Amino acid sequence: MASMPQSAAEAKPDTEHRDEAASDKAAADNAVTDTPPSDRVSGAGPASKESDTPPPSPGQEQDHPGLGALASQIADQPVQTAISGVVLAGLARLADFLLIILTGVATQLVYVYPVEGFPIIYPAAIVLGAAVAVIGFQVMEIYSPYALRTFLRQNTRLTVGWLGAFAVLALIAFFLKMGDAYSRVWLSLWFATGLVVLLAFRLVLAFQVRRWAKLGRFERRAVIVGGGEPAAELIEALEASDSSDIRICGIFDDRDDSRSPSIVAGYPKLGTVDQLVEFARRTRVDLLIVSLPISAEARVLSMLNKLWVLPVDIRLSAHTNKLRFRPRSYSYIGNVPFIDIFDKPIADWDFLLKWLFDRVLGALMLIAFLPVMAAVAIAIRLDSRGPVIFKQKRYGFNNELIEVWKFRSMYIDKTDHTASKLVTKDDPRVTSVGRFIRKTSLDELPQLVNVVRGQLSLVGPRPHAVQAKAADKLYDAVVDSYFARHRVKPGITGWAQINGWRGETDTPEKIQRRVECDLFYIENWSVLFDLYILAMTPVSLIRKKDNAY
Repeated sequence: MASMPQSAAEAKPDTEHRDEAASDKAAADNAVTDTPPSDRVSGAGPASKESDTPPPSPGQEQDHPGLGALASQIADQPVQTAISGVVLAGLARLADFLLIILTGVATQLVYVYPVEGFPIIYPAAIVLGAAVAVIGFQVMEIYSPYALRTFLRQNTRLTVGWLGAFAVLALIAFFLKMGDAYSRVWLSLWFATGLVVLLAFRLVLAFQVRRWAKLGRFERRAVIVGGGEPAAELIEALEASDSSDIRICGIFDDRDDSRSPSIVAGYPKLGTVDQLVEFARRTRVDLLIVSLPISAEARVLSMLNKLWVLPVDIRLSAHTNKLRFRPRSYSYIGNVPFIDIFDKPIADWDFLLKWLFDRVLGALMLIAFLPVMAAVAIAIRLDSRGPVIFKQKRYGFNNELIEVWKFRSMYIDKTDHTASKLVTKDDPRVTSVGRFIRKTSLDELPQLVNVVRGQLSLVGPRPHAVQAKAADKLYDAVVDSYFARHRVKPGITGWAQINGWRGETDTPEKIQRRVECDLFYIENWSVLFDLYILAMTPVSLIRKKDNAY
């Protein structure tokens, strides 16, 4: 990997086609999804909608065979967008903190302000009281999804926590000899008003959380990998755990029915491990649980080599293993131990931060670049006939097809709809204006619209055309781990681009290096990393342009 950033613009292996009226399904947000259970075979039942999944590319079709009837039926059912319990608890804490501050300030304005004005000791006490109260609520354990949906339980605990917060404030005022500095009537009003507001908020929240829980939006949609007796024991252990949030869709196992029955602990075997990859592309799978023992090293490694390209958590069952590690080596679902193998790259708060970063900054950038985009559009219109904007199908998150917007840079009658021929230096298909906007990456500016719509990120692995090739071979045929770059949403610019891996991919090494950079970015993502890549994008454009045609 290059140590010095060189260029941040997108590689140009793809070619363009006419503007099309139809638009594909947008790449889904990097959120977990789930579906409510209807019977023991989770998700089973008549298909309720036609699958939106595009046909696999030639490189995929051989590796991931089609699904069976039952697996297709489950995969085609609609699923509810799930809610992260971690994020929900965090937002509930923030809401409590703000409500306490608002009630404190409101009572101060009503009772204290007409007589004493707005002395600073009151806001200081309000903020301190809000912080102490939230800490007390946390100690009382009223922020779990289960507690948030049981109003009577959290009602009592919240009242105790609120009383405790005022007791702490009273002790602090006593030791600092500031008891006479505060109005006792104001304290009484704040206590009563705050308690009423908090209880009213929790009543509304409990009703909504209970509704979400009935829809299964706090459950994780899971698949068991590996069948037989180990899978049956694992399922029984999970079902015996009251606090388990798992919704099992089915089982995938390479072995035939003589070694792995078609029904295990009431759940169907839906196909092989290769078919599991296709299943996870067509429906939301949150968690893959490998039920094989650690001693079956060869089989475990073979499965993981196929499954790690998916944007899901992968866990290895450890509840029946005789080899025991330190307790900290395990994670738990309910009281069932697991060994963490892979985690979803961006989840919970990271997902929310990434979403806000893309939507807010993307909208601001779109507004800022509107004059530049207008100038480019006029230049294209004057230079050659045809539409200014065209849409091209590319791989998005989890291999879904998205329609990416670009400025047209080629003559309308010389486009290659399948992107089977790379754009090369002095390519006669590229217009004079197109040559300039491709070198400067101005042709990518319309993709800010894709960012605002949620189809792309500002920073991420660049989306490639479905038929993009390196040395006359499809990218996934050149790089074994190619599809692992689709575990996150693609971006307008990325780590590979600012390190100079852009332009034509005429050798296997070029796409190999690009994928290595993409995987490095996925494993090391942070908001600061995104900001650094964005800041280096214009610098890299100035430093190196000779490999973008």
